[in-house]
Amino acid sequence: MAKVKTQYVCDNCGYISPRFLGRCPNCGKWNTLVEEIVKPQGGTTSTAKKISPTRTDFNGSSTKPELVGQIKAHTEMRVQTDSEEFNRVLGGGVVPGSLILIGGDPGIGKSTLLLQISGELSNRGHKMLYVSGEESANQIKLRADRLGVASDQLYIYPETDMDAIRHSIEELKPDFVVIDSVQTVEEPAIQSAIGSVAQVRGITSDLMNIAKSKGITIFLVGHVTKGGTLAGPKTLEHMVDTVLYFEGDMHHSYRLLRAVKNRFGSTNELGVFEMREGGLKEVRNPSEIFLEERLKDATGSAIVVSMEGTRPILVEIQALITPSIFGNAQRTASGLDRNRVSLIMAVLEKRAGLMLQNQDAYLKAAGGVKLNEPAIDLAMAVSIASSYKDRGTRPSECYIGEIGLTGEIRRVTRIEQRVAEAQKLGFERVLIPKNNLSGWTPPTGMQVIGVATLREALSIALKN
Repeated sequence: MAKVKTQYVCDNCGYISPRFLGRCPNCGKWNTLVEEIVKPQGGTTSTAKKISPTRTDFNGSSTKPELVGQIKAHTEMRVQTDSEEFNRVLGGGVVPGSLILIGGDPGIGKSTLLLQISGELSNRGHKMLYVSGEESANQIKLRADRLGVASDQLYIYPETDMDAIRHSIEELKPDFVVIDSVQTVEEPAIQSAIGSVAQVRGITSDLMNIAKSKGITIFLVGHVTKGGTLAGPKTLEHMVDTVLYFEGDMHHSYRLLRAVKNRFGSTNELGVFEMREGGLKEVRNPSEIFLEERLKDATGSAIVVSMEGTRPILVEIQALITPSIFGNAQRTASGLDRNRVSLIMAVLEKRAGLMLQNQDAYLKAAGGVKLNEPAIDLAMAVSIASSYKDRGTRPSECYIGEIGLTGEIRRVTRIEQRVAEAQKLGFERVLIPKNNLSGWTPPTGMQVIGVATLREALSIALKN
């Protein structure tokens, strides 16, 4: 009888070690190495696999090396769902034969979203297979009734065995498959625990081959770690075509869907949904939601027009500046980059004469949205200065611009779309970089003021 051989695999980065280590030498994480059994190669001492000279794609044609100039390129036909928000995040629709991974916190609504999408696609005449390793068919049926999902093209299959799932796909020949979740599926050929690195990697590889060879679009649900990242090796994210994060606050009804990887579209798009009793409802105008609870005469508040992909969104940036009672002033940010907050405060102190080194600063992007583009700098600076000087800003005014280290206001992209969105929501005045004034005509009824320096912008924004 052959001796059982084991190895230790890091469940964070996939590093393989012949012995146990407390700390992974590749990624530096502690207690992430998991023991796995190495399956012996039977019948031969060679580990090389025989590879067929040709293989076929989902169009039935054999693949072989070709010159790039001789390849006939064609545009991918996308499949539309009833959800415009979902289509936008994917880059215009679902690409046939793609592998899409959706991650999110437990209970955030991943299964609800995919069940609704499954119902929409099946109602459009596409055959759907919903594979669940976490719920029974009765549980899924109860949720489907609550969501109003009913179709004669939607098949429910509670199963965790990969061989059985593979056989069902071969027999049913669906257009779309949902695997909920990939960590609950077991590959019998791999001698390792369910959800381990080897299992997840092997299952994803099998599903990728099915998607590419048969043209079946497969949605995978992935668990996340305590740090908010997808559980399992990073190779899982590299293998799939698209990685989506479904996020939001469990204490609020709004959910955000954003792409962190997309081979067929932009990674800057944002989809906004509201969780209701009847399921997820898309929010067509999220700017109104982010601004609806703003106080009229509050200090430390400034409105910015931020771009999320091709969509302009108006968000309120709030700042609270208070004298520090400790030796080191605190810098806390929610929805904003903490390092960027420190940088803006340093520029305010050096170029605008605000003594902020002994002040605690607490900044927040209202509504739970995360902002990370340079155009939010001016609104951050105005909110900080407004709280520090205890002067309110005009409720009908918004701010757009990047701040340089020398205090200049630098130009930003898509200024026409930003200003048009602000006017649409009733704003009457906007401060923008002076260099953005040329090359376009401001809309009628909107006062557009170009500013060149931070000091000039603050004198206009905080003028009583």
